[in-house]
Amino acid sequence: MKTLVASILSLALVAGLSSAVLAEEAPAEGAAPAHHAEGETPHYPLKHPKEEEWSFAGPFGHYDKGQLQRGLKVYTEVCAACHSMKLVPFRMLGELGYSDAQVKAFAANYEVQDGPNASGEMFTRKAVPSDYFPSPFPNAEAAAASNNGAAPPDFSLIAKARAVTRGFPQFVFDIFTQYQESGPDYIHALLTGYEEPPAGFQVPQGGHYNPYFNAAAVLAMPKPLSDGQVTYDDGAPATVDQYSRDVSAFLMWAAEPHLEERKRTGFMVMVFLAIFTVLIYLTKRSVYANKEH
Repeated sequence: MKTLVASILSLALVAGLSSAVLAEEAPAEGAAPAHHAEGETPHYPLKHPKEEEWSFAGPFGHYDKGQLQRGLKVYTEVCAACHSMKLVPFRMLGELGYSDAQVKAFAANYEVQDGPNASGEMFTRKAVPSDYFPSPFPNAEAAAASNNGAAPPDFSLIAKARAVTRGFPQFVFDIFTQYQESGPDYIHALLTGYEEPPAGFQVPQGGHYNPYFNAAAVLAMPKPLSDGQVTYDDGAPATVDQYSRDVSAFLMWAAEPHLEERKRTGFMVMVFLAIFTVLIYLTKRSVYANKEH
């Protein structure tokens, strides 16, 4: 027992010292990251995303339909020029508060390939609610050729696929706080994180410096958003920060459209388990009340 306690205290001491060292070595907020020593492997992202506030965070979180509608507008007017959402059908937009007629009219703005027809040929037609968001490119090779050799990723599950892993001891606290918004935090940070490279840093031709990118310090995608680029119907601020928040929330919904239902079910299960535990305890007390121990 003493050995176990000593081991736990030693681990806690090491974790505390490591955190202190990292805090001393970490660059100040907003400061450019220090250059890595020659031959040293850099760790990306150079800057970790901030933990933003989201309506869908926490055990009782829910989607803001107004925000999701704004995010859809940003996606269709900006992101859809390069990124597809091939796993999201148009009919799901009804969950954002749109009527069946509005969903049908929205889908009709797109054309999809269908067929073969009676002659054995493929043809294009206007999309219907049962179709999926189409890709702006005919294939991955065409997408890469149009974007400096890097094919833009599909956005269907991007809010889950691009989550940044948080190290020890932060991930331990995340278990209790139920933090699951790393993906939207990362997307927001990436969209708002374009900046001038630090002195001496060479950005390759066709690249764009962004310290929040989780694969390198430079990515092929140029800054996609600018103030006033998208006009909102509800009077929300037309700023890069607002655009980034809205489209991040929309992409979270696209990746997990049943989040609210899952959280409601989880809460009911926890209530059931609590009541069941109390009943089991009272049953045990009743059965063994007159037994000799």
